[in-house]
Amino acid sequence: MSRSAVNRTILAVTGLALLVGGLAVLAGGLDLYNRLDVTMPHGWPLTETYQPVLSDAERHHWSDRDWWWPVAIAVPALVVAGALWWLYTQLRRTGPGTVTVPVPDGDGTALRLRTRALADAVETEAVALPDVEKVSVTVTGTARRPSVRAALRLVPGGGVGEVVDALDAGPLENARGSLGLDALPAELRLKVSARRRRAGPKPPRVV
Repeated sequence: MSRSAVNRTILAVTGLALLVGGLAVLAGGLDLYNRLDVTMPHGWPLTETYQPVLSDAERHHWSDRDWWWPVAIAVPALVVAGALWWLYTQLRRTGPGTVTVPVPDGDGTALRLRTRALADAVETEAVALPDVEKVSVTVTGTARRPSVRAALRLVPGGGVGEVVDALDAGPLENARGSLGLDALPAELRLKVSARRRRAGPKPPRVV
């Protein structure tokens, strides 16, 4: 799952939980259950205007157990630590947002290319190489000295050396030429798929 998909999932789940909790608090605070003559299930929280979220009995129900206070402290601590870690991953940038593209005869003028567009271009060319099943590319480094981190999944029996040579002579060489770079460092991570690619339809027999 990509980083953007994880972010959307976390935000959607968090937003839904906050929405449901807020509506429950609002309904209890405005006494909507009594006004609408709605009977909620037994144990439903906040059914009256001045009802606390947790009653005295609920707050002290497990307090005499040895595991209660460690759990009551550890769970919120883990939630806060997870939220801080997620915030850190959002603020930490693994690479430049754009890379510099020189303009021929532009008297030093340069354009800015989004690194996502560069990564997509390399992925599109790399996945078309023989024996390559899936490719994921990330641009790291700096705007003027970018580097590439690629993860390739090969079909069973694929030639690793041939794929590396084809990747360097094809997508990476095209990226170097487009960016006007003499060198584009690349970190490759290769993995062989456990599934065999389905064979195509057999050609018709000629009688």
